[in-house]
Amino acid sequence: MGLGIRVEVLHKEKIPPSSPTPQHLKTTNLSVFDQLIPDVYVPILLFYPNNTNSDHDIDEICELLKTSLSETLTHFYPFAGKYQCNDSIRCNDHGAAFLEAQVNWPMSKILEKPDFGMLKQLLPADMGSRLADPSYLVQVQANFFECGGMAIGVCISHKVADASTISKFITSWAAASLGSVSTTDQVVIPAADFGAAASLLPPLGFLNSPLPTVEFAKEKWTTRRIVFDASKIAALKCKAATAILPKPTRVEVLSALIWKCATESSRSKLGSIRPSAWLPFVNMRKVLVQPLAEKFEGNFFGVFAAKTEVSEDDNDEDVQRLAAKLRKGIEEFKVRYSNGVSGDDPCEFFQEFGSLMDGSDGDAYSCSSWCRFPFYTVDFGWGKPLWVTQCMEFKNMIVLTDTRDGDGVEASLTLNEEVMAIFESNKELLAYASLNPSVI
Repeated sequence: MGLGIRVEVLHKEKIPPSSPTPQHLKTTNLSVFDQLIPDVYVPILLFYPNNTNSDHDIDEICELLKTSLSETLTHFYPFAGKYQCNDSIRCNDHGAAFLEAQVNWPMSKILEKPDFGMLKQLLPADMGSRLADPSYLVQVQANFFECGGMAIGVCISHKVADASTISKFITSWAAASLGSVSTTDQVVIPAADFGAAASLLPPLGFLNSPLPTVEFAKEKWTTRRIVFDASKIAALKCKAATAILPKPTRVEVLSALIWKCATESSRSKLGSIRPSAWLPFVNMRKVLVQPLAEKFEGNFFGVFAAKTEVSEDDNDEDVQRLAAKLRKGIEEFKVRYSNGVSGDDPCEFFQEFGSLMDGSDGDAYSCSSWCRFPFYTVDFGWGKPLWVTQCMEFKNMIVLTDTRDGDGVEASLTLNEEVMAIFESNKELLAYASLNPSVI
């Protein structure tokens, strides 16, 4: 399927902020959280159906996107700067990259059975690209299909943004495209001080040197998409409910099911039982009780580990037990950090994360939930997206996103190829999930 697609980049240009960044904002310090993040891109794609071009030609659409991007970069001024020395962003109005591309392939063919290899061709940069000069912290690719539809691919440096900040940036950009960036209550304009998180958690000197390049796994890994509709999630929540956890959340029950099935698949491949861990990322803005936490831009998330031991056998109660472990973990995390975090806490988060994800002492899976972020409201002037997806591919990583109706959940998983083959045939998983169904 991926052999027939051809994506031709027609134009590439630099988009600076519409207004110069004031002198007192020319340097934005990174927080400890930012320092600990590898310099890779977070990629996201937004697909718009073929009514996109009904009232606008391609040149008009590109001009609208570029003008509104320029306006938005004025508010998100670090995004137009340069990353330096792993302790700050030089806000020099370098700008963002904007690419216009033509795709000789109907969008419907991509959406019928999404393929990650094909999706990556619609992005302006490879996820693993280093962000060294002369690259950009933000790159955008507007893809125009022969059918008239379009897909906007956005790659944002993880150094300056997590999912929460990316959501604010893209929704603000769309609002600017509609000409309402300063007049609509729905638009979130970030506080001028992008260094708020760094004021709370200033950069640490021993982290000032650039981190080593992320080494993507040498063994064969593959990424798959599975979808859970609302009725299946409701059934799974009923199954996972106990006296201890009477009302599990959808993220808890789906995490528990995927954790259980992935662990079983790994054990089947290895022929032995090893400890297992699930490491969910936690939006610290929702944890801290201080009211200004919601305004923190950049990276502001923690992580905890829920674990199983070798002595714990598989049984019908597994999803219940694992969901309860996840609830206990997040409640303990909130109690510990609700009143604040210190500079050492992020280091502890990611030290444990790295140690477990190494995989030498057991199976470990990381999970990032993008659910409830308003990506499906992103309207640049031609309606809301038909499909929104992210394209991250890290070893044993699971990313959860909303389906378009807001009630279902899509999961993308990156697992060892042999483990994935076993995982996709797991009967308990298939009772609740659809393997890569059509988006249309």
